[in-house]
Amino acid sequence: MKIQLFCILISLIFSNMLFLQNIQATHLQPADVGKVSYSKILLQPFTREKKVEFGLSEITNASKLKGIEVLGPKAGKSNLTGTITVNVLSDSTQWSAAILQTTIKQPRYKSWQCYSIRTRTTGSNLELWVLAADFAGAMYGCLDIAEAIRNQTLDKLADSDNKPFLERRGIKINIPLDLRTPSYSDFSDVYQQNIPVMWEIDFWKQQFDEMARNRYNTLSLWSLNPFPSMVKVPEYPDVALNDVWRTTYDIKDKYGFTGNKGLPKELLDNHEVIKKMTINEKIDFWRKVMQIARDRGIEIYLFNWHIFTIGEMGKYGITPDRNNDNTIAYFRASVREMILTYPLLAGFGITAGENMPEIKDAKYSKEQWLWKTYGEGIRDARKKQPNRNIRLIHRFHMTGLAEINNEFKDFPATLDLSIKYSVAHMYSIPNPPFAKGAFEILPKDQRMWLTVRNDDIYSFRWGNPTYAREYIRAIPGPDKVAGYYMGSDGYCWGKDFLGKDSLQPRPLIIQKQWYSFMLWGRLSFNPKLPDELFRKTLENRFPDAQARTLMNAWSSASMVFPWITRLSWGDIDVRWFPEACLSHPVYKGFYTVKDFMEVDPMPGSNIQNITEWAQNYNSDKGETLTLPLAVADSISKYSRLAMIYLQQLPAQKQGSFDELTQTLGDIEAFATIGYYYQEKIRGACSLALYNFYGLSQDKEDAIDHLTKAKAFWARYAAIYDSKYKPANYNRVGYVNIPALIEKTEKDIQIAKTWKVGDIKAYKNKPITENTFRK
Repeated sequence: MKIQLFCILISLIFSNMLFLQNIQATHLQPADVGKVSYSKILLQPFTREKKVEFGLSEITNASKLKGIEVLGPKAGKSNLTGTITVNVLSDSTQWSAAILQTTIKQPRYKSWQCYSIRTRTTGSNLELWVLAADFAGAMYGCLDIAEAIRNQTLDKLADSDNKPFLERRGIKINIPLDLRTPSYSDFSDVYQQNIPVMWEIDFWKQQFDEMARNRYNTLSLWSLNPFPSMVKVPEYPDVALNDVWRTTYDIKDKYGFTGNKGLPKELLDNHEVIKKMTINEKIDFWRKVMQIARDRGIEIYLFNWHIFTIGEMGKYGITPDRNNDNTIAYFRASVREMILTYPLLAGFGITAGENMPEIKDAKYSKEQWLWKTYGEGIRDARKKQPNRNIRLIHRFHMTGLAEINNEFKDFPATLDLSIKYSVAHMYSIPNPPFAKGAFEILPKDQRMWLTVRNDDIYSFRWGNPTYAREYIRAIPGPDKVAGYYMGSDGYCWGKDFLGKDSLQPRPLIIQKQWYSFMLWGRLSFNPKLPDELFRKTLENRFPDAQARTLMNAWSSASMVFPWITRLSWGDIDVRWFPEACLSHPVYKGFYTVKDFMEVDPMPGSNIQNITEWAQNYNSDKGETLTLPLAVADSISKYSRLAMIYLQQLPAQKQGSFDELTQTLGDIEAFATIGYYYQEKIRGACSLALYNFYGLSQDKEDAIDHLTKAKAFWARYAAIYDSKYKPANYNRVGYVNIPALIEKTEKDIQIAKTWKVGDIKAYKNKPITENTFRK
């Protein structure tokens, strides 16, 4: 025992010598980082691992910004008055020895990503310890310290023990790799604009830095079929694609939602080569991307829909026919080579659709096809790499649990399931009901991933910590949930091309919408984080604004879309886009006042449909439900509060694209469309009353409310047009907010020409996607 203790102490002594490289000291005035001023910081890492180095670099940068001199490893022990010393230990051997030498407490948690912070004040000096179970935990502990320095809250940094509330916290990006290997919504402006972005190494460096800062540790990249753009398959050498292509053809809004009609000839005939790359160079690129992700504690998964063979161009007899054995052999080999080519790939996500139509007397069922391709492909790879654990996430979509588990009973690695948690609208209610049935039948030895879709907000900056916290806390525990990935189908979370600003290079979505990404990432690691943390962050980022007022304005405005989506429920993205009161033209197009009367509210919202409310107006039926006029009142309240707080903040600088002005503009846009929606709801309620009872005053009230709604839309359109461009979105079509003023005039005309009894009775037709079965 004595020998072991001696070895540990010797190890500690030598580990202590692994300091950061010497950093040139910057002599500025001592920084106030709370009640005490510190002039120097001494960093003492016990490892040079990349994740830890990133955390230390964040401390270094924060210190320099606050005028704190950063000391290198050669700094002497004398004259360290007013010094912060940061000791970073990333495994139990290191911190066990340190605990023996000090009076600091043992860490409470000792598993993946966990870390403890210990503080000790001696005179005018502050000693901080990060005691972590692994490198990721050590990085997160360093990020906490860097944040406290930036926010000047070091005096409030107390001893803490930290473990993730959700193990895996992810982002979903539908990745537009190439014209020939598209993702789900590539026939749109923003996806075409982001094709070259996906091949910029600097984009991924920034993306992963931001993800790590906000405690995301999972990235899922979604494609119809990425193999031709990412891997060489020896048996199919002519399939691998050199170079990166993009169409120059005006896509407009005339192509399908899913790519199941293949690649239109006119897009292929009118293409440009935007990057010259061999397939070997592409492989090197993606290996670098995955290494950068690993260096920030991030796992990468590739998610695919099936069966899409656009990039294979019919070579080797490969087609999207499920009965085609050539296709099965190709996909099996591609899965194998993807694993062998990318040692850092964490796994795959697979879908039993959305190009696997039901076939009578099919040779292979959908699950048999997936097993023969992915199941067998993974087994083939593991024969060469027996210790490789490839996680397979099978989407609980267009398939059944018994079918999945029957075909994948011999799967040799981790098999999880995945489900759309809020269908396409995370900004709705914080406790969506759609996954309850799946959780009830989930086997005890399997866990679920949640697809958390944001097809609500493409343009604006959202931010409400209370809503995010409630949403996260409602997620089932780690015995059922492996993690989540948050993202959009209709919008590409690459770089922002909607803004009318002239910023170059274009900002990343995760940078533009930094506050919402911070809220979701940080709170899913620790939902107990106080609002004060976010207030201090806003104070540091926007020193010219009163942070509490800004936070209140932002939080209020951010509740407009959850409330309107509860009332006007369109489950999938093609059915409802609240930024424009719109669905795709093949569904409804612009939601008219008649649509508002008829649309069913979101399941689980406890809101009453407008027609049902009017029909039962002379009875007590439905009194336990939230009335539609109460929804209008809530939206009106949040819009009014946002405007009240806005007038207390600095005036927006006309024509300016500074971040504060843009943020205030987004808050005003939320509030203004909120005013539009509350007037439209009131107009729909009055018109519904007229429909059933024929009181002329109700019709006049409806016209009055809809006239006011039109005026609010005009104001909203002016705000939007000053900041953002019209765009073609594959999921809802071409969106031009100012041009939609014509639709608001149509609502007035609908009310003027409405006749009693135009709607006979309420018909309950709730439409919510339910594509899983037992």
